[in-house]
Amino acid sequence: MIAGDPTQLSVAQMSAEMAARRLSPVDLVEGFLKRIEAKEPKLQAFVAVYADDAHMAAQAADRAIRSGHAVGPLHGVPIALKDLIEMEGRVVTGGCGAWRMRMATRTAPLAQHLIAQGMIVLGKTHTVQFAMGGWGTNTQMGTPWNPWDMTVARTPGGSSSGSGVAVAAGLAPWAIGTDTGGSVRLPACWCGLTGLKTTVGRISTQGILPLSTTFDTAGPMAHSVEDAALLYRAMLGPTAPDMDALLPGFRRGVRGLRLARLPDNERTASTPEVLAAYDASLKLLESLGAEIVDLKLPFALADVVRVIGRIISAEAYTMLRELADDETIPLDEDVRPRITAGRKVSAQAYLEALAQREAMKAQFAQAMDGIDALLTPTIGTAAIALSEVDQNGTPAHYTRFVNLLDLCALALPNGFTAGGLPLSLQIVCRGFDEAMAMRIGFAYQQATDWHMRRPAL
Repeated sequence: MIAGDPTQLSVAQMSAEMAARRLSPVDLVEGFLKRIEAKEPKLQAFVAVYADDAHMAAQAADRAIRSGHAVGPLHGVPIALKDLIEMEGRVVTGGCGAWRMRMATRTAPLAQHLIAQGMIVLGKTHTVQFAMGGWGTNTQMGTPWNPWDMTVARTPGGSSSGSGVAVAAGLAPWAIGTDTGGSVRLPACWCGLTGLKTTVGRISTQGILPLSTTFDTAGPMAHSVEDAALLYRAMLGPTAPDMDALLPGFRRGVRGLRLARLPDNERTASTPEVLAAYDASLKLLESLGAEIVDLKLPFALADVVRVIGRIISAEAYTMLRELADDETIPLDEDVRPRITAGRKVSAQAYLEALAQREAMKAQFAQAMDGIDALLTPTIGTAAIALSEVDQNGTPAHYTRFVNLLDLCALALPNGFTAGGLPLSLQIVCRGFDEAMAMRIGFAYQQATDWHMRRPAL
């Protein structure tokens, strides 16, 4: 039996303690369910909590581990899933009140991979309706409370809002989010977490309610790069490299890497506190041996937002038009206009946007020649009060280009405001180079403790 609260351990530590039989999955699951019971009325991170099933799964995991039949190092570790991921026999709402009774008839391959490795699903977490929004708000199903300010309701980040809040508040050790324009990284930023936006095609999105088939991805949300890597490996399924092969690459450090800084003209989208934390991060990585270089972007990031917005709107309307066009079906008043905007996107405009995307991908690849990663703030501000949100705008200035250009990116904590709100660094790498992003992030977290801080609840 270990001393202290097992819910405060990293997942790597949980795994080690269960393997040594000093920690039971039953005690671990019970610890998280007690935290959920105590904190959920305020935080509202979960759409549904599967307490009874989690208890039964924990008892089974305990017996398997003690009898030498553990299926892997994550057997018995709890997890939370975003309410876009289908599990047969479970309601999947996609954040839509009209779908409160929508029962899934299949289980997403992603969920199958996690369950097959012995992970225990605690429940489903809130999402912005249809995952279409970056602030994290949902007027129908509820907006999760950002735990870094228990007095003022602030943006949790979206669309994986519930996943971000659940992990930040210690209601789950880690969670799955999805990212179409920043929806893993935005809540990771504002909730003080590490979140990985994976390359399109890296993780199966079958059985995940779609928003944009061109850009939809699934990714891990955790406290540290090490834990995010463990979950990323699990998400890849049985064909993934084992961690003994993956982790040594992370531990190579950043010496000799060429990392690009944000062009001066793009710094204007960030507050002074964000820029101060960002500049300090660059200096730290430079002190660890990286070369910080200038990069001339071939386009403005604001232009990227317009191109990707056209593609997402067209694809979202194609999939959701029956709901959006039926005014008798109540939808989130902020989301319906985003979907119906797709009516105005002609086939020609859609195809032109796709062609523009390909041209921009080529331009960016040329600009990044000889550079290992681009470093940016994740969001230009700390979490703002919900009362200050402009639903006509987006916090995704620094994230959407990653989706448009088919890149991968890691968001991780890199400081706090004077008021105690988390800030975040984004590490952007080429498509299918998640290992490089995590290598840089791991080196950064070895030299800092921002990711170890927790909100006072």
